[in-house]
Amino acid sequence: MKVAVIFNKEEITDSDVIYRFGMPTKERYKPYTIEMVASALERGGHNVRIIEGNKFVIEDLQNFMPRVVTGERLGMIFNMAYGIQGQSRYTHIPAMLEMLGLPYVGSAPAAHALALDKVLSKIIFSRYHLLTPAYWVYSNCDSDFSCVRYPAIVKPKMEAVSFGVKVVNNESELKEAVGFIISEFQQQALVEKFIPGREFAVALLGNEPALETLPIVEIDLNDNPDAIQTVEEKMDRPRRKICPAPLKDEIAERLRQLAREAFIALGLFDFARVDFRMDKDNNIYILEINSMASLNPTGSFVYAGKIANMSFDELVNRMLDTAALRYFGREIFEGNKVFAQQNEKTDLLHINVRRYLRGNLSTMVDYIDHMVSTNSYVYNIEGINSLGNWISDRFQQLDFHRHIYTQTEIGNILYFTNHTSQENNDVLLCTHLDTEYDYRSFIPFKEDRGKLYGSGIARSKGGIAVILAALQALRFSGVLKKIKCGVLFTSDYFLYSKFSRNITTEVIKKSNCVIGTRHGDLHGVVGTSCMGMQKYSIELTNLKNLRTNYGGDIITALTTKINAWKKLADKTPDVVIIANEIQANQFLSTVPDVATVLLTVYFKNREQGEWLDSQVKKIAKKGAKDKLQIRILSLGGRAPVTDSIPNQLFYKEIQKVANQIEVSVEARHFETTSDISFAGDALPAIEGFGPLAGNFGSPDEFIIRDSLIDRSTLLAMVIYNCSSIQSNTKKE
Repeated sequence: MKVAVIFNKEEITDSDVIYRFGMPTKERYKPYTIEMVASALERGGHNVRIIEGNKFVIEDLQNFMPRVVTGERLGMIFNMAYGIQGQSRYTHIPAMLEMLGLPYVGSAPAAHALALDKVLSKIIFSRYHLLTPAYWVYSNCDSDFSCVRYPAIVKPKMEAVSFGVKVVNNESELKEAVGFIISEFQQQALVEKFIPGREFAVALLGNEPALETLPIVEIDLNDNPDAIQTVEEKMDRPRRKICPAPLKDEIAERLRQLAREAFIALGLFDFARVDFRMDKDNNIYILEINSMASLNPTGSFVYAGKIANMSFDELVNRMLDTAALRYFGREIFEGNKVFAQQNEKTDLLHINVRRYLRGNLSTMVDYIDHMVSTNSYVYNIEGINSLGNWISDRFQQLDFHRHIYTQTEIGNILYFTNHTSQENNDVLLCTHLDTEYDYRSFIPFKEDRGKLYGSGIARSKGGIAVILAALQALRFSGVLKKIKCGVLFTSDYFLYSKFSRNITTEVIKKSNCVIGTRHGDLHGVVGTSCMGMQKYSIELTNLKNLRTNYGGDIITALTTKINAWKKLADKTPDVVIIANEIQANQFLSTVPDVATVLLTVYFKNREQGEWLDSQVKKIAKKGAKDKLQIRILSLGGRAPVTDSIPNQLFYKEIQKVANQIEVSVEARHFETTSDISFAGDALPAIEGFGPLAGNFGSPDEFIIRDSLIDRSTLLAMVIYNCSSIQSNTKKE
């Protein structure tokens, strides 16, 4: 199941909100706790993405789980966002999720608002005859404080984690504390009668009628009935916890019952924590209920789960299961394979792979940063070889053998295998090192809002990172040696495979299936077919009359041919003809005028390509007379990849893998060319296993950072299954 973990980062910037307004929240999870929760859910068998709870959250959710948004597939939000600013901040993300129609873990907005507002919750507790300390509410320091009984405790009306809490013993201290709350927290001050005694926390998990109380936690106050927990203690140096609390059975049961009644009274869902004080006469007072009980490993909620023999992973996945059961019902819950899978042993390969990839996402980003920063422009031989050497070091760590095809006009072509050269590849991965960006058009690496930018990042370098990550994850899981894998890096993609075509063809012949790692689009597309391409250089020259120095208008002749090629494309389906570069030189002398055009022709099948080749040349030669000479040079090209039966069967097996790991894939025709074209029609070959990308081919091309995890997981699982995939395609 797809699960989005939503959080708020520790430092809020202007880009997170439209405008800063109201009190900024002081309550946030530390990054390692968010990562612990995400990893626990991954180990529970889920496809997890961490998403920041700011103004872009809707767009990010739509990109991650479009089929969940449309109701086609189960998915959940694990909300860890306390809100960014303003009042009732706990309600912000849940309210937005309800608007979007996305199910989430935790209470509804109204219940969060009641729980966060300590005054409203106390009113409701009183209505339900649940004992709570006497209280007063103040909006300024000039109020009448004569009715307050001391000692009293002062706190913000709508905060948690003991922010601003202070015990006062007289009116002077009270005025100072109230003034501090109003000034610092921009809200009313709640003043309560302080209850000397013992302090307890009761964690709740579930919903009616199966609402469970976890073992009662007592906060160790060192036998000081006047002590309290400060915010510093909760955040940095927690007091010792005693669990289960040493209590008589009837008192313990009363605490559990009061916690359940408070949970129900406020209409909470899934989980919460209720805090109590008990005086010397065993009177139990509800202090507050936290509808977003902290999952900090040192907190009371997690500690109670541990005493109840639940690991952190089990506790987090129980919370998710509880919410899923509430939303989807037991019948759907138990019948869904994803949920059933959670209860099995979590040593499934894709879980181990995803766990490894999540833990190494920052390394993948660093790899991409390094590769983008290495300018591998197609004519920059030194840059291409530098990138190739860096990649070779990574493959050496994976115990792959390197085969170098030394080149002098371009960078070296590299081929890696994890087996002997006499054996065939179960799978061959193909990509290229070169880019089309020279030093003038080069765009450096940058990261912005979950998107990674830079020259070549979508066409090749993001895909290289996916290859490395997938193979590293398989090695981490101990299964890489079970499959014979080859990886080919060419260096002349933007020279139309002029130098590598024979090498690529030779390597592909030794492979059972071929996968290209160019980018997919934002919908998870992979290419079961690709366009073919042929590149021409066409030159027109004239022979001039020696008396007049005139031999006819060479530019008119060329533009006439370009228009004819354009008409040819317009009337032929699935054909694109582009005049990439046009140059002309005319002279007032006997020197011949010269006009040249670089012409690129795209086509969908081989027959069409052969016919177009004859038509392009026919148009080029048309009208050639003694005074007009035409030179046609074929610069190179690639055959089309057709949607063949082997490709269709290969895609079906890939789709099965994608469904298993909750990754979206969609088969589509690629409007660009690919080196997988050298596989022909008899061999399964699919393109587009790189990260999800946008604006490709432009200076603003980008990839989605978190898609590196999904696409690397998909590639790893397809690599692992390639032997069986090939076997199945042959059977069918």
